[in-house]
Amino acid sequence: MASLPDDGTHRGTRAVQRLVEYAPSTGGLALWIAHCDIATTDGPLIATDGRTIEYAPAFGKLPLPAQAGLVAHEVLHVALRHPQRFADLRRLIGDADRELFNVCADAIVNSALGHLGWLALPPQAVTLERLLSETLGIRQPVEAALLEWNVERLYRAIDDRREKDPKREGSREDGPASSRARVLGAKDAIDLLIRPDTEGPPEGEAERSREWHERIARAHAGDGAHSLLRALLADLPVARTPWEQVLRTRLARGLAPRRELSWSRPSRSYIANQGRAGPNRRMPWEPGHSATRRVPRLAVLVDVSGSIETTLMDRFAREIEAITRRLEAGMVVVIGDDRVQHVEHFEPGRSDLRSVAFTGGGGTDFTPLLEEADRHRPDIAVFLTDLQGPARFQPRWPVIWAVPEANRDAPAPFGQKLVLV
Repeated sequence: MASLPDDGTHRGTRAVQRLVEYAPSTGGLALWIAHCDIATTDGPLIATDGRTIEYAPAFGKLPLPAQAGLVAHEVLHVALRHPQRFADLRRLIGDADRELFNVCADAIVNSALGHLGWLALPPQAVTLERLLSETLGIRQPVEAALLEWNVERLYRAIDDRREKDPKREGSREDGPASSRARVLGAKDAIDLLIRPDTEGPPEGEAERSREWHERIARAHAGDGAHSLLRALLADLPVARTPWEQVLRTRLARGLAPRRELSWSRPSRSYIANQGRAGPNRRMPWEPGHSATRRVPRLAVLVDVSGSIETTLMDRFAREIEAITRRLEAGMVVVIGDDRVQHVEHFEPGRSDLRSVAFTGGGGTDFTPLLEEADRHRPDIAVFLTDLQGPARFQPRWPVIWAVPEANRDAPAPFGQKLVLV
């Protein structure tokens, strides 16, 4: 990858200037992005990894309106965080097809830019309304489609691939919708670059999504009818707080040391007021406070009757282990389905959930697991489950129901629900 010339220009400089001239606010989003010339000639004319826009040598030979159209296209890919969202989707569902996702992202971006006459999109550019019509049989005006479809929903609707050989991993073949989508996008090069560092730590990614959402909203309001966006899209990046951070915060509150009343020592206000009252006046006794000496305890309940992916279980186990080490909390693990299968105890800071065998597979009843956990007097509990079962016992301590994405709409019988995505 070549570095920029000393004067700071690159092959897309004139196109960026044109964007800023015609759409000062939304075109100015390009100034938040790094730009870089590359020497490779066998890839797309222009591409992005979500942070940097890369220009191939042949890009400079295009007419200026065509250059402006391609740069505006990549700017929206970056602003809408399409590479990072593909990486997140692939982590979530495992087998995500980059080519199909690229077609879906291109369709949304091309339709968002289609109202601008001062830039030129490639003649073969796929649009959202055409993709919906020819793959899903849905006919919608472009404005309505942009307000309804985000890239994840569009991808899930179009990806109808099926396993050709269930015994051989990666043997999926296209269904009618995904096959037609590939044909529509065949003339467009794949311009979303997915690299090992595309997706950063969850907390950082959430903050960057929030920043880009705010930039797009402000810029769109500033440009009005001249905005790069036909309308504020359903595809705007969502600033979702990672479940790891939410779990960390809730457990830290539940397991934090609590002060208790101590009748063996006076409060500071009592000591101070005794001095003011003088030697001949007796004041009512005010007890002081002391830190509790009881080790806080976390209960982790795992429902093994449903289908919880191994990767999600590993992430959940790592997060729980880190929390208990940091808070020096003891932990009791209760495993079961419609009855308690196994109970394991861990000393403060010495938990190892991944060493526990999670076996089960019967029916589901949360009641026996909750009653068993109650015998160990926890301060707070996390229940990893799909929420498909009854709970006839409600404990006095708080319960967090940790639920996979597929079961996000299942109601929790009590306590708080946390969706693991």
